[in-house]
Amino acid sequence: MRALKKLLYVNKDLIINSSPEGVEIALLEEKKLVEIHNEKIDARWSVGDLYLGKVKKIIPGLNAAFVDVGFEKDAFLHYTDLSPYAKSIIKFTQLAMNDHDKSFDFAGFQAAPEIFKTGKISEVLNGKPNVLVQILKEPIAAKGPRLTCEISLAGRFVVLTPFNEIVAVSKKIHSNEERKRLQKIIEAVRPKNFGVIVRTAAEGKTTAELHEDLLTLEANWNNIQSNLKGALPPARIMNEESKTTSILRDLLNEDFNKIVVNDKKIFDITLSYLQRIAPAKSNILSLYDGDQPIFDQYGITKQVKSSFGKTVNLPSGAYLIIEHTEALHVIDVNSGFKSVSNNQEENALQTNMEAAEEIARQLRLRDIGGIIVIDFIDMKLPENRRKVQESLEDFMKTDRARHSVLPISKFGLLQATRQRIRPEVNINTSEDCPACNGTGKITSTLLLEDEIEKKMSYLATHGHKSLILLVHPIIHSHLTKGIFNNIIKRWKNKYKIKLKSQADNSSHLVEYKFLDENLEEIKIF
Repeated sequence: MRALKKLLYVNKDLIINSSPEGVEIALLEEKKLVEIHNEKIDARWSVGDLYLGKVKKIIPGLNAAFVDVGFEKDAFLHYTDLSPYAKSIIKFTQLAMNDHDKSFDFAGFQAAPEIFKTGKISEVLNGKPNVLVQILKEPIAAKGPRLTCEISLAGRFVVLTPFNEIVAVSKKIHSNEERKRLQKIIEAVRPKNFGVIVRTAAEGKTTAELHEDLLTLEANWNNIQSNLKGALPPARIMNEESKTTSILRDLLNEDFNKIVVNDKKIFDITLSYLQRIAPAKSNILSLYDGDQPIFDQYGITKQVKSSFGKTVNLPSGAYLIIEHTEALHVIDVNSGFKSVSNNQEENALQTNMEAAEEIARQLRLRDIGGIIVIDFIDMKLPENRRKVQESLEDFMKTDRARHSVLPISKFGLLQATRQRIRPEVNINTSEDCPACNGTGKITSTLLLEDEIEKKMSYLATHGHKSLILLVHPIIHSHLTKGIFNNIIKRWKNKYKIKLKSQADNSSHLVEYKFLDENLEEIKIF
């Protein structure tokens, strides 16, 4: 419950960094980085894009087909992704492509019979027709994109699904009265030959707001129909919105505090979008013109450096080891030098609870998908294992990707799955070592001050009252410079210890040692 209450009201900031290579978008919750998106200038693929594809090969053994949509490897379309209305989509595609006199009216479209759930793809795609498809998953590793014929157009409050007449309301809207109200409104304004999924964000919205969202999506469908006319496969028929606007569309709510952009063109596009979907929120947008890079100004660079390595340190001194293989991801929880009590079970519980919050953030931040195995610290009591599982589930409530979490086994292992639709975000966090002319790697120098303080705090709480810190002369200068900004003095006052920094010419740039009052080195594992 503690985790759930913490997630009810979350302050969100969106920081957008434009560069010649593309656009980087960082989502912060309570100043902590939880999502980072990279939209490159030459990016061709985006989940949600619509393509006119040509069926190239049918594989009966897989009950699937390979479709040419312009990628170097043909895209994969499985029978289960055809949608019950696959024959209607094929029929629509042909009519729209040949509509040279613009006489085709979708409102009068006669749907074809639905296909069977257990049918064969060779029966549906017989003749290898041209077909309108949507990107379901981006290319991952050596695989081409995965496709679907279950076409959907997402708006702020509703999702439009052509070729059916079904109206569904999000299960996250719990009030029966509200669900009935929304169902009644949509049934009254729904265009012919379209189904509608009512999103959670529609809760409490007026008929006018919902109708406007529907009209916008219907106009998008008309553009798709127009773009199909005379098109030759492979061809992109509709672009998904930019990542900036799609994030705003899916996430924008009263929790957003600010949106900061460092590019005037993106600022204008974002402002126009905000004025259209949420005019009251236009004032949270600002154009950044500071001297520092925008990601440095908002502490994002430092968070990236500390969050994407193999080892992720936690505030208490515990840490995670994150590794992945072709089949799955493995996360190992380690206690480090953490010790909150003499009770081993209590220590394990507290460390695991802290790790659960960071693991939920890491899965979302790195966009880790597939099978995930988490090796928590062993706990004997079943109720403690249940607490950790429930905590992880609570922290993952804000994750937009579909996921499932299983109970922790008696060996301390928790299995989870998370939807994978894009390649995992993988950022190199190491830097060329200045002490060895780039032949080795060191952890980021941005984190050195925090690391030294963490180790010193540990020593101070374990009885060491007099310490000497040996560091590289440059680091020594940084720690002792100035009267008011002297870091060593601040640490002495904060931890009530005798502390002295000494320059050591033999130390590498990020190497440091602690000596006790007998000038003997203190080893910290």
